[in-house]
Amino acid sequence: VRARQRQSNGDNKDDAKDDTMNDARQQAVQRSASRAVKCVVVGDGTVGKTCLLISFTTDSFPGEYVPTVFDNYSSLVTCDGQAVSLGLWDTAGQEDYDRLRPLSYPQVSLLLLSRDTNQYSIRRTCFWSAFRSSLQALEAMIELTIMSLQLENVTVKWVPEIRHHCADVPIVLIGTKSDLREDRETIASLASCGQSVVRREQALKTAHKIKAVKYMECSALTQRGLKHVFEEA
Repeated sequence: VRARQRQSNGDNKDDAKDDTMNDARQQAVQRSASRAVKCVVVGDGTVGKTCLLISFTTDSFPGEYVPTVFDNYSSLVTCDGQAVSLGLWDTAGQEDYDRLRPLSYPQVSLLLLSRDTNQYSIRRTCFWSAFRSSLQALEAMIELTIMSLQLENVTVKWVPEIRHHCADVPIVLIGTKSDLREDRETIASLASCGQSVVRREQALKTAHKIKAVKYMECSALTQRGLKHVFEEA
C-alpha cells in the first residue's frame, strides 16, 4: 500500500511539474514577444481543431482522439519582423457547450473557423426518377441536404454566433484534413455513402459568402500548409 501511495504521490508530482513547466514556457513566450494575439478556433466537433493546434505547437500528431471542452496553447511567431505571442484557444463544437463557448470570445483578435474538407453532398440517387410520384416529400428534404451539413453549419451556426459575440473580428476559414482529399480509401468510403470531397471552389464561395478574409487548407497529420495557416493569419 505504501509503495502504491509513493507511486501515486510521484505521479501527482510529475503531473504538477509538467503543469508548472508548461506555465513557465507560456510565460517565457509572452515575455519574449513584443505583442500578444488571441486566436480562437471554432467549428463542428471532430473536424480536427485540436489536432490542428497540437500539431502546430508541438510538431507532432496526437495518437488518439480526445474530445475538447476548452484548452489553451501558445506559440511564438514572427509578424512583420516582430515577435508575436500567439495565444491559441481551442473550443468544443458540440451543442452541449453552446453556452460556455462564448466565454472564449472576449478580447479575441482573430477567429479560425474550421471545417472538414472531406464532407460534402448527399447526392440524389438513381431511384428518384423511377419513384418520383411517391417521393414528392423526399425531394424537398434531399434539396436541403445537397450541401454538407458540416459545411452548411459554417453559415447557419458558426458565423451568426461569431458575429453576435465579436462582430468586427476577422474570420479565416480553414479546411482541415486536406491529406484525405487524395486518399483512395476515403474517396471510396465517401462514394459508398453517396458523398464526395468538398471542392476547393465551393469552399471559396462559402468563404466569400461569410466575408472571411481568407480561405486556406491544411493537414495536421502531414503538416502540409499548417504553418502557412498561422503565418498568413
